[in-house]
Amino acid sequence: MTDALVNEIRPGVLRTPDERFTNLPAFPYQPNYIEVNGYRIHYLDEGIDTAAPILLMHGEPSWCYLYRKMIPTLVAAGHRCIAPDLVGFGRSDKLASRADYSYQFHVDVMNGFVRALDLRGITLVGQDWGGLVGLRVLADQPERFARLVVANTMLPTGDHKPSEGFLRWQEYSQTVKDFHVGGILKGGCVTPMSDEVIAAYNAPFPTDEYKVGARQFPLLVPITPDDPASAANRQAWGVLQQWPGKVLTLFSDKDAVTAGGEKPFQKLMSGANGQPHATITDAGHFLQEDKGEEIAAKMVAWLQEK
Repeated sequence: MTDALVNEIRPGVLRTPDERFTNLPAFPYQPNYIEVNGYRIHYLDEGIDTAAPILLMHGEPSWCYLYRKMIPTLVAAGHRCIAPDLVGFGRSDKLASRADYSYQFHVDVMNGFVRALDLRGITLVGQDWGGLVGLRVLADQPERFARLVVANTMLPTGDHKPSEGFLRWQEYSQTVKDFHVGGILKGGCVTPMSDEVIAAYNAPFPTDEYKVGARQFPLLVPITPDDPASAANRQAWGVLQQWPGKVLTLFSDKDAVTAGGEKPFQKLMSGANGQPHATITDAGHFLQEDKGEEIAAKMVAWLQEK
């Protein structure tokens, strides 16, 4: 890797240069960093330190920039918002080899992140891979979590056929020559996206070398019963079904990838009973981008309920 834009901090580990993140639109937040399992993890930490944390977990191929429209409303209501970047995304370290990424790797790092910050009384918000990873962390450390918001995500075990929308996305992600992150975000939204916002989503990825994690993620979703992650996800479901916390599903009406994905959570998790589940209208896969303020307002009202 000889490209001047490839910043290899040690063999096999890349770090996006800081100057890529200057003057991003509607993103006044200061970066925070912590080392977990030998990798630098970036996260936002906004609001009162003593407030119970809301853990905002992004998916593929976004980063914590996705939550910029939600954080002001949540913080104004007295909540603390923590939004990490998964390894391979945002300002967190990135691995140079696809082989170094696995589902379990991401779970291990985020388990370590929650422990390192000693987060308790957590409300988890998981969208896309933020749910696939975050739900596993909840299942590993259920005593640290109080509530769960499930948004356009799933916890697949490979025992059921994936949606056609997901299979099309998986094929596209592996065959498209130019994996245009900002363009993918734009395509997964209903509302128009400015060139400046598209550039902000592209910021973590100066060259293709930085996109290895984003390329690999679609292949890590368990779609067969014998997938390496299937057994662990089945075990996690067993924990989730016994977990006593309240569960809110907020799925959008225009997402072919996760359409109907709220049903297993509503059926299998007792904490979902009687909750004000909602369909977010005129929103695509990245519903935080389309309707972030609306989602945050619904969360504030729900969190106020005893």
